[in-house]
Amino acid sequence: MPMMAKHAMDALADGRSPVRPLIALTLVVLLGAFLAAVGRYLMARTGEAVVLHTRRRLVGRMMRLRVEDVDRLTPGDLLSRATGDTSLLRTVLSRDIADTVTGVLVLLGTVVLMAVVDLVLLGVTLLAVLLALGLLGLLMPRIQRAQHQAQEAVGAMGSALDRALQAFRTVKASGAEERESTAVAGAARRAHDRGVAVARWNSVSEVTTSVAMQFAFLAVLGVGGARAVSGAMEIASLVAFLLYLFTLMGPLGQLTDGWSGLSGGLAAVRRIREVEELPRESGEPSPKRPRPGGPAPLGVVFEDVVFGYGGRAGGRSPAHRGVTFEVPAGGLTALVGPSGAGKSTVFTLLERFYEHDAGTIAVGGRDIRHWPPAELRSAIAYVEQDAPVLAGTLRENLLLAAPDAAEGEVRRAVARTRLDGLVERLPGGLDARVGHRGVTLSGGERQRVAIARALLRRPGLLLLDEVTSQLDAVNEEALREIVMELAAETTVMAIAHRLSTVVRADRIVVMEDGRVRAVGRHGELLRSDALYAGLAATQLVAGRSPARPAENSPRPA
Repeated sequence: MPMMAKHAMDALADGRSPVRPLIALTLVVLLGAFLAAVGRYLMARTGEAVVLHTRRRLVGRMMRLRVEDVDRLTPGDLLSRATGDTSLLRTVLSRDIADTVTGVLVLLGTVVLMAVVDLVLLGVTLLAVLLALGLLGLLMPRIQRAQHQAQEAVGAMGSALDRALQAFRTVKASGAEERESTAVAGAARRAHDRGVAVARWNSVSEVTTSVAMQFAFLAVLGVGGARAVSGAMEIASLVAFLLYLFTLMGPLGQLTDGWSGLSGGLAAVRRIREVEELPRESGEPSPKRPRPGGPAPLGVVFEDVVFGYGGRAGGRSPAHRGVTFEVPAGGLTALVGPSGAGKSTVFTLLERFYEHDAGTIAVGGRDIRHWPPAELRSAIAYVEQDAPVLAGTLRENLLLAAPDAAEGEVRRAVARTRLDGLVERLPGGLDARVGHRGVTLSGGERQRVAIARALLRRPGLLLLDEVTSQLDAVNEEALREIVMELAAETTVMAIAHRLSTVVRADRIVVMEDGRVRAVGRHGELLRSDALYAGLAATQLVAGRSPARPAENSPRPA
């Protein structure tokens, strides 16, 4: 465009009509605008495609991470990486890369045309440009470091907010809204401070470029004016060169902004790569269920198992200190013991959420380390104590572990767990939405949904973690009957704190302080183990009226 302007000025100086150069200039302006619009659209579309691919790959990776890694990173930070960091990639790809590439091309083209106009003034200009680029090169590492720290701070704020929202009712019931707000606000303040640091370094880089170009303009104006006065160059050429100099400011600004944005993009890529480089569980998810003839019961063997949640060097005392017991295939085995004895850790290790540090665990006569996690979990059903329910419909929750279950199987599982009344009451029945984390269901209903989900799994090993804790007496008795029916066809292991569940067990494993204290049946253990007798007596007393305590109950150990 400056060259077209020079031709128009030359035409006026020569007494010719400037119409043709002005028409050419107009066409160049329109063509430039069209190409800019098309280029931005193409880059934006490409950015969206890359973000989609990155999110799919990242979420797929997250779903296959080890449980201990997810526990360490926290869901809020992972959410920030899958949303905020990938969104930053879109900005980088659709704007910053386009600005950088365009800036480089325009910069090179402008320099070539400036050389055509006047080589002396080009030399003056390049000195200023090289000075600006050198200073930017020194600033880039600091900008990258500040961008990475800013994104880490945003992830930490997300974790703090996720912590409060996950226990929202507890926070409000505890009157802790102000404290949690202060904690999240503190994380937001740290994110703000990191963002201000990024803005500070970006401002320095932009000012550096601007000042360098201002000095270049003054130098070109002085040298060019002297050359024009001496007759070494024409006024039109000086005007064209000054226009090219103003044009040069645009691509240099684009390079500055583009490089700053690329620094943020590199920080986002680094955070995404941190997740992608975490070890994933071996094997692929397997939705297959046991054959229609019924599941084959699986026996369980623990032999001198040692495990600590912090690992061998984690600093925490081991949760298991040489745990040894055997569960034959079929029947009901109850795990009892005081809090912290290591009962839930048994289920955690059986599901291979964590790997044991020493000893041997076998399921179905096969060392658990030789089971691919997906294959192992397809043979096990696990009902957690808090019975998580996912946002969605009741049917989706029931079919979570058995997506190929027939409608008749679903109806039978609903009836066996006494959920048919709930289905009739809900608008939409099985297709009714249960809200975030099953908020529209009671605690007992969530537990029964989890149990029905486990029934549809048709497992060879069923793990129940205190599943009667939120049930009323009628539904608790019905569930015990279901458990006994299941124990006749598969292996059931239950962590129990209620004597009514324990007395029916085929075997009871008593745990204390990460060790197995005793194994036997209810009557045997009452006579031979003081801890078990104390636990049984405590539960018996808890079940009686406070006004008429048991007179001859054994005292707790």
